[in-house]
Amino acid sequence: MPDLDRDGGWLLTLDDTPQSYVDLGDPTHLEFEYTRRIGHLMDAVAPAGRPLDALHLGGGALTMPRYLAATRPGSRQQVVEVDGPLLDLVAEHLPWQGPGADITAVVGDARAALAAVPAGSLDLVVADVFHGSRTPGHLTSVEFLRLAAAALRPGGCYAANLADGPPLAFARAQAATLRAVFPEVCLVAEAPVLRGRRYGNILLAGSAGPLPAADLARRLAADIFPARLTDGADLAAFCGRTPAVTDAEATDSPPPPDGAFSVG
Repeated sequence: MPDLDRDGGWLLTLDDTPQSYVDLGDPTHLEFEYTRRIGHLMDAVAPAGRPLDALHLGGGALTMPRYLAATRPGSRQQVVEVDGPLLDLVAEHLPWQGPGADITAVVGDARAALAAVPAGSLDLVVADVFHGSRTPGHLTSVEFLRLAAAALRPGGCYAANLADGPPLAFARAQAATLRAVFPEVCLVAEAPVLRGRRYGNILLAGSAGPLPAADLARRLAADIFPARLTDGADLAAFCGRTPAVTDAEATDSPPPPDGAFSVG
């Protein structure tokens, strides 16, 4: 549906759940708070303007691929979206190709696509996959993350948008799982979410090399929707004794409380 308050703005909803927001005239405009945090990470992981080779698992309306194409022209990007009719709808009504946008979108399963990526060929892997309002379990395990780690170049970054609420058992398990695969990991969330006071989005990032934690923390703190970055000993304390998740134990993320994301 068009955003009546912003020319060129469009909101994509599925079953009354906000799925994506895009501004066709300004792809650098990120409406949703979680997309702003992914955008800050994209800005911080490499010098400004340097093109990146990126794989986006989960497409929606291709908000983040559009953003990366606008802020880092020349980036080569592939998007994998399991919902073919959704991708067709977006291609028809919200086309993403434009000057400097090297974006290829395909229909497929995120994990299968990741397994087919040549080793060491990517700078960035972004996982933003929801079936309804839940992250599929087969995208939450050590085995899945090892595929992402193998696909990344030295210094490359993996990022996942997840959602959880009190008592944050899923978030702790996912943070522990990233820590089992990546030497460097950070978690980004609003303070009330991190304290277990309400349901919300959580961004996890991992890398074999140093993450731009200080730069990212500054960007997050200065945002109109500020968020906190947790890493190192604080993240270890957050995880506690929570074990990493393997394929044998992996389950979908918990459902949101009623009305958490509804519109209208």
